[in-house]
Amino acid sequence: MTLLGLHLIDAIIVIAYLIAVLAIGQIASRRVKSEKDYLLGGRSLGKWFQFFLSFGTMADPSQATTTASSVYRQGAGGAWLALITLFLTPYYWFSCVWFRRVRLTTMADLFADRFGRKFLASLYAVTTVLMIVITIAAGNVVALKTLQPLLAKAPANYTAAEQQMVADYSQFVELRKARQAAPLAAEQAQRYDVLKGYYERGELQPYVTYLHPVIFYMISSAVVAVFVMLGGLKASAVVDAVQASLVIIISFVLIPFGLARIGGVAGLHAKVPAVLFNVFGGDSASEYTWYSIGALLLIQVVGIVGSQANMTIAGAAKNEMAARLGAVTGGFSKRFITIAWCYCGLIALALFGPNLADPDQTWGLMTRTLLPVGLIGLMIIGLLGGKLALLGAQSVVLSGLVLKNLYEPLNPGRSERHYMVVARLAVPIALGAGIYVALYLNSVIALLKFTIVLLVVWGAPITMIFCWRRVTEMAVRVQVIATLIFIAVIPWVVSATPKLAQSETLTQMTRERVVTTTVSATEADVAAGRAQTVGTTITKTRRIEPISLYFEEGVVRTNPLDPKSPRTGVGLFRVEVYLLSLCGVDVAGFSAAQLMTTRFVVDALFPLAILFVVSLLTKPTEPERVARFYARMKTPVAPTLEQDAMDVEMSYANPQRFEHTKLFPGTNWEFTKWNRQDAIGFVACWGLVILVIVVFKFVLTIGA
Repeated sequence: MTLLGLHLIDAIIVIAYLIAVLAIGQIASRRVKSEKDYLLGGRSLGKWFQFFLSFGTMADPSQATTTASSVYRQGAGGAWLALITLFLTPYYWFSCVWFRRVRLTTMADLFADRFGRKFLASLYAVTTVLMIVITIAAGNVVALKTLQPLLAKAPANYTAAEQQMVADYSQFVELRKARQAAPLAAEQAQRYDVLKGYYERGELQPYVTYLHPVIFYMISSAVVAVFVMLGGLKASAVVDAVQASLVIIISFVLIPFGLARIGGVAGLHAKVPAVLFNVFGGDSASEYTWYSIGALLLIQVVGIVGSQANMTIAGAAKNEMAARLGAVTGGFSKRFITIAWCYCGLIALALFGPNLADPDQTWGLMTRTLLPVGLIGLMIIGLLGGKLALLGAQSVVLSGLVLKNLYEPLNPGRSERHYMVVARLAVPIALGAGIYVALYLNSVIALLKFTIVLLVVWGAPITMIFCWRRVTEMAVRVQVIATLIFIAVIPWVVSATPKLAQSETLTQMTRERVVTTTVSATEADVAAGRAQTVGTTITKTRRIEPISLYFEEGVVRTNPLDPKSPRTGVGLFRVEVYLLSLCGVDVAGFSAAQLMTTRFVVDALFPLAILFVVSLLTKPTEPERVARFYARMKTPVAPTLEQDAMDVEMSYANPQRFEHTKLFPGTNWEFTKWNRQDAIGFVACWGLVILVIVVFKFVLTIGA
């Protein structure tokens, strides 16, 4: 017996989980008495809750599915989209202390406190609300694409149109395989172009699903809205605690079933080309080389502190050590889990071959193919619960920004009950906006890259505020507005304007390349007669299809049935690459890795350059305000809230109280000397970084 394609047992597991989540929200609501309870958990969360919040934020199941999708496309190097923050984990040992010592509720408060003006606080609130909506949209898209294969129709129930779609998909896969090896005959090439047009629009699938995007988004978002409006941050932390166990289970459960299906680790290496096991990059079409990974690291370093979640999670900690241990243990737990996600992507490549219609559905297809009844239900609640936990935490962050930095300044003096109502009402509005964006943007990887880039807008000035006294309010204004226009407004406007999106100049593609490589033969090579045994060294020639130069999700025909119809760009416009072409650079000869590197390097350095130049050209902030800010930042958090308030007042009375801790006394740089705890923690973190890389490399070589 089935319900919308699910076995009744799996359906019961899902329904029971949703009921449990709502019950958690109801129970947590009994402890929500004030704004601090709702937004920061009363600043009382210890090491365990800090761990669960950090792990839940960093390792939500959407990361699992996007990592597997990226690895399926690019090989093991695709894991760096999630694993790149490994090198930032030692940084968390210090950054989470900043956010606890600043003793503020929202990141927007940081700008008002540091510069004494409300404009930047309001601008941060508005732009971050938009960023959170995009994050919510990404969570929606990931969950949808992962769950769609699990609620698939039986082929016997297909309509005639659905049968034709599945047949067209199979034909497209075969033609694409043939095209990679040699040019197609004229008739086949024309048919391939038609089918490719449908494929790039997402209109070809190997199955038909019951899961409709709008209905799924509305029902799941309604569940999130209810439990967050009831319990706030504590409800989200409890769900994260439950979710941590589920994430670990779903991250590993596919591996034994997958290996059993493909013939163990030996079968994995026999079916997947050896080049795709490379930690730093894959074949010639890969986006992930040593230099593109370096560019990804650069933009993460600049942008990682820009998220409001940093202030929310660290600010809710009972003390500095709880914030540190929560961030670092949660971070490293995520890094080890990422290795399992990568392995699942490689298993999917061995299981399905390289021609899935939508690689974003890799995880869901593996679940449907490999897992028995009961475990499918467990996988669904793991994935769905991750969406609920992520969207729940993001909704609390958003409601805090709306309340503290947009509504209260315009409506001061209202009762706390009134403000609590406003904070709760912000949640369903944000979730509704997330649904709208999810219907507009459809690529999980593109959404993830855009989110990484957006963090730079505020990550750059926040980093400079903590480190450099000379940064000015005017410099931050200019930088934020210019960066938003450069990396967000222009890309959206171009893609949304048909005349621009269909321009012959902007719809140019890279040149098709023919690459000859020496590789070890796989089972597919033996079956095709290119080698006699698996592992034999052979020479292979591969045609790498052109990709869009300027649009993140590609270029498609406006009419798939007419190969001569105008092309139109899909996804965000890469303004960085276009500017490089205007400088005379031959970007048409770039690889996918070079295109990504260009985007990330420019987006990382652009805001920093503006901040430095404009700060040096504009009037500094009043010295008294600056002195109070850094005096508070150097004051350790006391064991109790009462003692902490007294310590801060002592620092205000004597701003030079901790001046002896400065690493560069007499300068505008606010780096402080390390104590024993700082040094031991930092060294231990780097030891764990090395351990993760060694384990990652070892896992990839098992059975080679």
